[in-house]
This record gives sequence, C-alpha cells and structure tokens, in this order.
Amino acid sequence: MGAADVVPGVSGGTIAFITGIYDTLLGSIRKIGPGAITVWREQGFKAAFNHINGFFLVALFGGVLTSILTLAKLISYLLVEHPIPLWSFFFGLILVSVFHILKQIEQRSLSRLVFLLLGVAFAYSITVLSPLQMEPTYLNVILAGAIAICAMILPGISGSFILLLIGMYTPVLAAVKGFQIDILALFLIGCVAGLLSFSHVLSWLLNRFRDFTLIFLTGLMIGTLPKIWPWKQTLTWRTNSSGEQVPLIEQNLSPFQFEALTNQPSQLILAVIMMVAAIALVLGLEKFAEGKDS
Repeated sequence: MGAADVVPGVSGGTIAFITGIYDTLLGSIRKIGPGAITVWREQGFKAAFNHINGFFLVALFGGVLTSILTLAKLISYLLVEHPIPLWSFFFGLILVSVFHILKQIEQRSLSRLVFLLLGVAFAYSITVLSPLQMEPTYLNVILAGAIAICAMILPGISGSFILLLIGMYTPVLAAVKGFQIDILALFLIGCVAGLLSFSHVLSWLLNRFRDFTLIFLTGLMIGTLPKIWPWKQTLTWRTNSSGEQVPLIEQNLSPFQFEALTNQPSQLILAVIMMVAAIALVLGLEKFAEGKDS
C-alpha cells in the first residue's frame, strides 16, 4: 500500500482490496474512538488494543510508513527515468483488480450498472481536472493530509494524485525525502483526522449496501485507468512551487504513435512483461488468500 500511495494515479486502497484486507482495515479503524477509550478505562490497555485489532493496524501502517520512507526516492527515480515500465505494471495491477472485485458482486442488474458508470464518470472527471496551486502552509498541509487519506482508502482514487491536483504533492514528497518533522507531523495529524471520520462512512456503506458500494468502487478503478496509461504525450507544462517544469495536460497515445511523435522507444515488450507480472501477482495473491481460507 505504501509503494502504491507514492505513485500519483495508483491507490493504496486498491492494494488492500487485492490482498483481501479491505473490510478488516475499515472495521479496525472504525473501532478507534470513544468505544476504545471506554474499553481502556474499564478493562485496561491490552483489552483496548485488542478491541481495535491493534496488532493488525501496527503491522499494516508500519509497513506503509516503512515503504513510503524507503521507496519514495526509488519511485521518484523510476517515474522520471523508467516511466513506461512502472506505469505498465500499475496499469496491469488495476486492470486485473477490476475483475477481482467484480467477482465479489452477488447480483447483476441495471441499477448496479448505473452505479458502475457513475463511478467511472466520477473518477475520470477527477483525472482531467487541472491542478490547483495551494501554498504549503501549516493549515493546508493538515487539510491535504485529511483529503489525501480519504482517497488512499478508496480503491481507484489515488491519494498522491489528489495531492498533485491540489498542488501539495511536491512539498509533501520533499518533506518525506528531507525528513522534515514539522511538515510530516502536520500531514499525519490531517491523515488521522480524515481516516477516523471517513472510515465510518465507508464501513456503513459496505455493511448496508455492499454490492452497490463495491460496484461504485470498481467504477472508480476503471475511471482512473486512462490516467495511468503508459504512453503519453505532454501537450502543456506548468511550473511547480519548486520552479520545475512538470506536465499539465497529457494525451494518451498508442505505443506506435508514441514512437512516431516523441522519437523515443515505446518499450512495448517490456511494458507487456510488466503488465503480465502485475496480473500474475494479483492472481497469486488471490490463490494464496484462498489457500489460507481453506
């Protein structure tokens, strides 16, 4: 999840769905609140820790944090130096995840199809928005954390991409690389606040309207696929807060158009290999989960 959350366009929530921990994740987070405090007062710390599934949360977020801290520089390097293989891997990952989640839908109906299309339209509309430019003030960093974490636990909506849209991706990534404690602490406060509130909403929807919620989340994943298509041509550029030129509007191309227009190799064979590797990874995780359940 940490590795996915570093990449703009890929959601950690998608990884949670693939690995079968999504419901457990939401349920555990939802238990953090007044109820946990009551258990702590009446039965002690150990009971409260077990109440919120503490070992699961520590393992999960410890892994996410470790991955972000260790992979931020690597992902940044790959996004610049080897973008096509990286985007191809994540494209295959999300593509096969769509089929993985669709298998969990219990019924097929017109109303569910409508919710699927609504999810696609909502996610796609976000991907074509022009980035804003928020100043990295302390308040904006907290707000960015709250907004991004909500996206991070939604399959298909990338927290990193939301940060990119509001102009906070570069400052936050720079804070991770430079280990700026004040910025990271404020961002974490925002993340905690957003996570605790939004997880209740998602848990309630999954408990009451599971099929409709899953089909909408699947639509979100489909709607973001054009954003992570590996072959793109940059039409316009913008200058970020660091004075760097970064893409503003991009156009998706076929591998052959990419070669003709950019005079760069499409790396088609490598891209296909990375997509197949991603599909094999998801199918392998699925088989592993089925083996544990049996």
